Amino acid sequence: MQIILVSRGLKGPKTLDLTCRRLRCKFALMAIAGFVGIACVGAGVALAVASPKERALGDIGSLAQRVGDQDARVAEIKRDAQRDLDALAVKLGQLQAQSVRLNALGERLTQVGKLDDGEFDFDEEPGQGGPELTTGADVPAYALPASLDKSIDQLSGQFDTQQAQLEALRDMLMDRTIESSLRPTGMPVNGYISSYFGGRPDPFSGHAARHTGIDIAAPTGTPVTAVAEGMVTFAGQRSGYGDVVEIDHGNGYMTRYAHNSVILVHPGQRVRIGDAIAKAGSTGRSTGSHVHFEVWYHDRVVNPLAYVRSHR
Repeated sequence: MQIILVSRGLKGPKTLDLTCRRLRCKFALMAIAGFVGIACVGAGVALAVASPKERALGDIGSLAQRVGDQDARVAEIKRDAQRDLDALAVKLGQLQAQSVRLNALGERLTQVGKLDDGEFDFDEEPGQGGPELTTGADVPAYALPASLDKSIDQLSGQFDTQQAQLEALRDMLMDRTIESSLRPTGMPVNGYISSYFGGRPDPFSGHAARHTGIDIAAPTGTPVTAVAEGMVTFAGQRSGYGDVVEIDHGNGYMTRYAHNSVILVHPGQRVRIGDAIAKAGSTGRSTGSHVHFEVWYHDRVVNPLAYVRSHR
């Protein structure tokens, strides 16, 4: 097959012989080059059209990743906050249990101290007041949940109140304990009262006489004990009393133990309740083994009967 090309600008027609191998190769190369060019243009157009979509999808994927990370972080913060709240709730429960124990202790101390009903009421808060002081800051840096914060504040106030009440109660009980330990109480020797305070016939002359104490009959050698804490101010012989011990208890009290067979203490010695200070005997003006016991209050002798019959 031959193709004849006729052109006005050419002097003569040009003949293309398709049977020529070289010519066919040229046509094939040109067709391939055209196809490749068209494919490249199409690919370029496709890429130009697809790039914005891919970038948008990439941005959406990155944003979704960031949102997922933030959600995970928020969930972790919520878990941490919940654990903190749970720990605070447990602590609050422990403090409330401690408050119950303090109330029970306070009521027990009130009973032991034999206080009047209502003098220390642990179920009612005492009156409080004072000026309101502000920190100057409108918003606190950190705030607990309102219910938990209120509960902790109330509990803290209860503890402050209970502490003040218990301290006052302790001081009162301590004062009462000290006062009780200094007040003559009980018998100084195991025995029975053979002669009372006041007027009586003198055991030697039979005449009316005034007895300034009580006589407690006890075998010789029976321990004589202090009826209150104090300081020994005299230990020796006095006319009519024989071997005698005198103890100053403070608060105006002084006790005297006479007719002892043996003295076990010395002046200046501190004695406590129940300490042995002498042994019963019959020294001095005495008809038999006994202890003559006197109680003095503010330099005046008083009837010891009420003291020996009282109990702590």
